[in-house]
Amino acid sequence: MGWVWNQRDMAPRDPHRFVNELDDATVEHLIARLESRAKDAVFNSLFDKYVTRLKLPLSARVLEVGCGTGALLRALARRPDFAGTAIGVDQSPVFIGAARRFAHAERFSDRLDFQVGDAHELSFENGGFDAVIAHTLISHVTEPTAVLKELARVVRRGGSVAIFDGDYASLTYAHPDHEFGRKMDAALATATFNNPFVLRHLPQWLPQMGLLLRETLPDAVAEIGSGSYFKTFAETYAPFVARAGLVPSADVDAWLAAQLKSIEAGMFFASCNYYAFLATRE
Repeated sequence: MGWVWNQRDMAPRDPHRFVNELDDATVEHLIARLESRAKDAVFNSLFDKYVTRLKLPLSARVLEVGCGTGALLRALARRPDFAGTAIGVDQSPVFIGAARRFAHAERFSDRLDFQVGDAHELSFENGGFDAVIAHTLISHVTEPTAVLKELARVVRRGGSVAIFDGDYASLTYAHPDHEFGRKMDAALATATFNNPFVLRHLPQWLPQMGLLLRETLPDAVAEIGSGSYFKTFAETYAPFVARAGLVPSADVDAWLAAQLKSIEAGMFFASCNYYAFLATRE
């Protein structure tokens, strides 16, 4: 799988931020990762935890910005306490095509719509949604404050904005060489996320957008012994560390092999802190 840009630059480029510049095989690998993540029980429990706190009207109109393959909206549509409609927006036409196919396969096409769009400049009217969700989006975007402004604009007064993401500066995998392990942790965060520290700014930024932060839900996501969520994360994103020139390819390969070996041996350890920020438009 190769990048489109000049590799002599060797600069980290968040693959989701620059998804439209990736080759087809890489994009398909990202689609597989998003769908695999959607099947992970731990990750699903995090969505279930915060969506119940939104207290959506039964017939709510919901927008997800940065919907990827639409996995989250399909999960929302399956819930017995939601009979409304939802729109998913993503910058990737390929992701949107996949989202439409998956929704059609589950017979949700009459309730879920997917559109290509830019999170920084949404094409929707002011106040048109009961709730807006940004699920693992804000860590990838070019200008987080511009996106937050748009989320606040398109939700109705009294409506909810849910921002869920990881504090990827806390991402860590066990490794016998602690110094190298810390280097790989930092390299993974740098290569994968444009804004690995962004959640630490939300308490300051949300009020500036007219959003009242009413609740935060912190969770430490950890896999100890076995690994699934962090296994596919490592397999998907470790190659981007080498491509960015942050760590030599041979060392990245050895690190990944060590992680897979630790899973096989039942001695795996990886964790990251995740947070849901639940706000109301004033």
